[in-house]
Amino acid sequence: MEHRIEFVQPQGIAWRRGVRPGDTLLSINGEQVIDHIDYQALSSRQKVDLMIRTQGGEEKNVRIIKAKGAPLGISLSDTACVSPRTCHNKCIFCFIDQMPPGMRETLYVKDDDWRFSLMMGNYVTLTNVDDQEFDRILRRKASPLYISVHATDLALRCRMMNNRFAGNIMERLQRLKDAGLHFHCQIVLCPGWNDGEQLEKTLSDLYTLCPGAVSAALVPVGLTKHREGLADVKPFTKETAEAVLQIADRFQQKALAEMGTRFVFPSDEMLLIAGRDIPPEEAYEGYPQIENGVGLVRKTEEALKTAALENTLPARKRSVVIPCGTSIAPVLEKWMKAYAPEGVQVTVLPVKNNFFGHTVTVTGLLTGKDIAAALKDRNEAEALLCSNTLREEQDLFLDDSSLAELKASIPMKLTITPNDGASLFHALLGLE
Repeated sequence: MEHRIEFVQPQGIAWRRGVRPGDTLLSINGEQVIDHIDYQALSSRQKVDLMIRTQGGEEKNVRIIKAKGAPLGISLSDTACVSPRTCHNKCIFCFIDQMPPGMRETLYVKDDDWRFSLMMGNYVTLTNVDDQEFDRILRRKASPLYISVHATDLALRCRMMNNRFAGNIMERLQRLKDAGLHFHCQIVLCPGWNDGEQLEKTLSDLYTLCPGAVSAALVPVGLTKHREGLADVKPFTKETAEAVLQIADRFQQKALAEMGTRFVFPSDEMLLIAGRDIPPEEAYEGYPQIENGVGLVRKTEEALKTAALENTLPARKRSVVIPCGTSIAPVLEKWMKAYAPEGVQVTVLPVKNNFFGHTVTVTGLLTGKDIAAALKDRNEAEALLCSNTLREEQDLFLDDSSLAELKASIPMKLTITPNDGASLFHALLGLE
């Protein structure tokens, strides 16, 4: 592929070697540049040979010697940008397949792109990566990756993903390990499918890949009420969640004794379903899987507690309501009794998810209309709403209702709080 050079840092190292905006990059060190992943990997070397086509049509090699890792000072056109590759699986637990129709198009996009795994920590299955592209992962030393495993039994993984090409996961993970690369694993658990003996097998297989395999997160399946025509998958109960945690306990003890790491990390949601206490902070070993909902409750409480202990500012006296998912509500109530500033009367309001169904209990999947219905008859002065109920632009909820619509429909001030304990405490104080 060829990429137009849009910008060259004036008087930078590439500029001094004659590279100019409008030139075309043909290759680096004799290798094709597919995207920014290739560009960053190849241009970070100490000796860089750029094959350039000038605006006049001349092709020439530009050799640059620089410090390893130092940038060239070049910006490429959009042709080098990484656009998400879509998923070819039809997983029995896919949340997007459980979305109601008629919503904004971006909510139906399934990405399964190893490049976003490397850059942003997105989970990928590796099922849509052909052999040539997998070789590129190895050449580019893409590490760490975040990989959705779910099961290492080949037939079961193919059946759960409805993809006959999903069965080579252990072979590919072994190649990543052999190349010195690291990866975090995700197991979305479906009762009666990949728990019990199958979970034991999956964890045993992944454990053989340490230290390439850094961690394995255990996440309960999320089920909405929109499952017409989909596979029969049951939600977790307290008993089935506890059975998963007992398996996790055994593996944690083994891994901690043999390798000094727990390796297996159940998600907060699995612990809450089972009715277990959230482990202490040291049990999360630096929170390697926090984006997967592993340790977020503990980290939030630690930050909330620290903010409360260090606070020297008086609170603005008023009544506050915190709408939240039903699973976190009992935990929030304990926190408010322990850490809420003096003079602030706090009510924790569990909100049932009528949009997706009552089996969906997390705060981040609450919708604007459900929140509005829960708040419309409240008489508190202010509502504090977690920011992860909104999309990144902080303007729309999952049901396409807007933040402006919610504010206009409720009888109190609405404050959006970032999803961390310190921000929650500052919002309780009444700080803008």
